[in-house]
Amino acid sequence: MFIHVVVPGETLYRIAARYSVSVADIIEANGLEYPNRLIVGQSLIIPTEDTTHVVREGESLWRIAQMYQTSVQAIAQANNIATPSSIAVGTRLIIPANRYRVAEGENLTQIAQRYGVSVDSLIRANNIQNPDRIIAGTLLVIPRNQRPVMNVNGYIYFFGEEAVPIVNERGEDLTYLAPFAYLITENGDMEPIDDSPAISAAYRENIMPMMAVTNFTTTLVGENLAHTVLSSPEIRGRLLDNIVTTAKTKGYGGVNIDFENVLPADRVNYNTFLEEAAARLHSEWLFLSTALAPKTSATQSGLLYEAHDYPAHGRIADFVVLMTYEWGYRKGPPQAISPLNQIKRVLDYAVTVIPREKIYFGFQIYARDWLIPFVEGQEAETISMQEAISRAVRFGTVIQYDELAQSPFFRYTDEQGRRHEVWFEDARSAQAKFDMVKEYSLGGVSYWALGYPFPQNWTLLQDNFTVNKVI
Repeated sequence: MFIHVVVPGETLYRIAARYSVSVADIIEANGLEYPNRLIVGQSLIIPTEDTTHVVREGESLWRIAQMYQTSVQAIAQANNIATPSSIAVGTRLIIPANRYRVAEGENLTQIAQRYGVSVDSLIRANNIQNPDRIIAGTLLVIPRNQRPVMNVNGYIYFFGEEAVPIVNERGEDLTYLAPFAYLITENGDMEPIDDSPAISAAYRENIMPMMAVTNFTTTLVGENLAHTVLSSPEIRGRLLDNIVTTAKTKGYGGVNIDFENVLPADRVNYNTFLEEAAARLHSEWLFLSTALAPKTSATQSGLLYEAHDYPAHGRIADFVVLMTYEWGYRKGPPQAISPLNQIKRVLDYAVTVIPREKIYFGFQIYARDWLIPFVEGQEAETISMQEAISRAVRFGTVIQYDELAQSPFFRYTDEQGRRHEVWFEDARSAQAKFDMVKEYSLGGVSYWALGYPFPQNWTLLQDNFTVNKVI
């Protein structure tokens, strides 16, 4: 796929014609609510099997052609390269998808087998309406088949029947679903949640439910609660009994422990609890995962970080979710919520002490709208990416892009004359995050949180990865 950034004077019709795709396909891929009102700086996914590749150190055109199962000649022609033996590091190449002209008497099954792709992927890539009637001479686009397999988790904090349509919509995109969350109490019990509809919907979509357990809510800081539980072997044991019983009763496949603001003095107690949890859960054929604050070093100070022992979690847990978001905190000044330059610092440390295949990249799929100038005590509004674009359209602004943070933002003036600053995610920032997941060879992606519409993300997820299904 390509990502196109709108410039002044462009229309959707003109963009579609430039890339030889339909207007309808661009609207669908991007979930465009205002297709006739494009915003300067707005990024659009162009749905095509053609893609791009940035040349890295040591790569040759031959090696790149092998990687994408095409030819040196096809890449050179698409990029007007006169000397294929010499390409500069950092060059962004167009990689054309293979094309095949249907011969007399051939069917889709034969063509799919020839290229090692599925019939369904051929149908999707070519918008084939009648798979049983393929006309000889038709030029088919052959979809890429080297998408790496990726584990994908989605936290969700909608409960009851309200969760069901969200799970149904994202069924093909998830490995795990984590209803958030069971809140522990000081005696080792847990406050119940209405998660059964979400669990049932998950199983219908071949998604493994993962039980989230926390000491923390948006209105309650959990450090003293965690101390009460973690410092007592008896209470830890009672909590684990309740976790195992609930997980097996409800049909969860594993557990995610998200203890935040744990006192630094309870670091050893927290590690002990995780070791006890791993032993209990594994004996019941349940997996254990944890959520970790975004640390950049072993010595990083602060209540969020000190009790989160990366090497211990990497050794004990089956996988960990790095909460690589919330730099743009709702009660702080406006800035990128998930700046890629900061996330890179976290990953540079994490991969030295945690096996890469155990690391899940935390990906926020919400936006924030701040009043500016920022005043201490004000709280930003949390909105969806679709709402962010809607506001940009309504208030006629221009979208800007922070190249360091790899994040889009814009400013506008509302009906009351108040100035706003909005930071969100778009196709460019989502693709940059997926590129980082691949660059670091990570084991998964974890979304916080389902229920905020972001069509571009899911289009790109499917273009970059094959989502793993464990059930």
